[in-house]
Amino acid sequence: MMAGIRGRDTEPEMALRKALHALGLRFRLHARLLPGRPDLVFPKYRAVVFVHGCFWHRHQGCRYTTTPATRPEFWLAKFAANVKRDASVREALAASGWRIATVWECSLKPRDRVPSVAKVVASWLSSTDPVLEIGKIPE
Repeated sequence: MMAGIRGRDTEPEMALRKALHALGLRFRLHARLLPGRPDLVFPKYRAVVFVHGCFWHRHQGCRYTTTPATRPEFWLAKFAANVKRDASVREALAASGWRIATVWECSLKPRDRVPSVAKVVASWLSSTDPVLEIGKIPE
């Protein structure tokens, strides 16, 4: 089952990419030369966007952040390593002068919210704010 889990071109990432492209924004994908291989890279704005799955990256307070009942020690160690790696990647990117946005999977559910999230990302790109995090949008 784990072999079917993809790290790129996921459904939430594809939905956001499509919406940002529709807004006229152009970007690079999974830049190998940057720490953490960000999902979207906007060189013009010196900004990167990560589309994080709530389960794998441990979105605090999210209903999708669950821990499997089998082998919980394994899963907790794996999740802790993911969170630690995410923090070091953000630190390395910020030290290099990149602006960082994190879009959580839950903010893109249901799919009719994707255009509004894309507009928030687009307005952030034209701002000077160094960090953006988009979590669950209140209903």
